[in-house]
Amino acid sequence: MWHGYYAWGGWWMLFLGVLFWGSIIALIVWAVRKATAGREESQALGQKRPLDYLKERYAKGEIDREEFERMKNDLTKE
Repeated sequence: MWHGYYAWGGWWMLFLGVLFWGSIIALIVWAVRKATAGREESQALGQKRPLDYLKERYAKGEIDREEFERMKNDLTKE
């Protein structure tokens, strides 16, 4: 006969516990992926970064090399 914690209802409690914690972990993974997906999607959809606009202006001749380098250094500072 089965005795102790895993008799009759114990296995269900173990299964529900694993199901509960698995759901919590899956929810956390989903939330992290959802939060970080916005950055990847914006670049994939062709949205430009400020440095891209600066490169375009330099390529069109709107700004000279000196101004380009100065602005590039300002944008890439962290």
